[in-house]
Amino acid sequence: MGVQRPLGAAINPATMVTELMEIADYTAHVRDEIAALRANELTHDRIPMAHEELGNVLAATAGATNSIMEAAESMLALPDGPGYRDAVESGIGTIFEACAFQDITGQRIGKVVAALQQFEVRLARFSSAVRARDAAGQDPAEAERNERAQRLLLNGPQPNGPATAQDDIDALFA
Repeated sequence: MGVQRPLGAAINPATMVTELMEIADYTAHVRDEIAALRANELTHDRIPMAHEELGNVLAATAGATNSIMEAAESMLALPDGPGYRDAVESGIGTIFEACAFQDITGQRIGKVVAALQQFEVRLARFSSAVRARDAAGQDPAEAERNERAQRLLLNGPQPNGPATAQDDIDALFA
């Protein structure tokens, strides 16, 4: 921005006006950039959605792991037969080893959730401090991404949301 002057140097009014206009333009540009961040949307919509989705991944992963382990344990309880038990035990060992992924992914996803929570708090504090207002309308690229996501949505398991009951789905195949 403007030219640096030594302290106490005479200030030309035209230069002062020019510098003040540069500062005003810069400030307006910064405000526009802050609005383009859509900090309030991030704080109120995006980041909480990410928390929820990661939490759902954790819950689904834990549930799947428990189901696999329960099935494996029931297989171990099967009666002995020629060679059958050895084959089952070998497969069960592999299943148990594979289930170790849940602990590792759970730890990593937990770290991501904590980082997102910290980011959310800092972003909210920044938005509040600068009295940020989101830009009007929706970014065209963001709108296209949202529309595509809705088109491709498979509507899998619904955590606490509208879902087709399993009995209704089973009735379709009866």
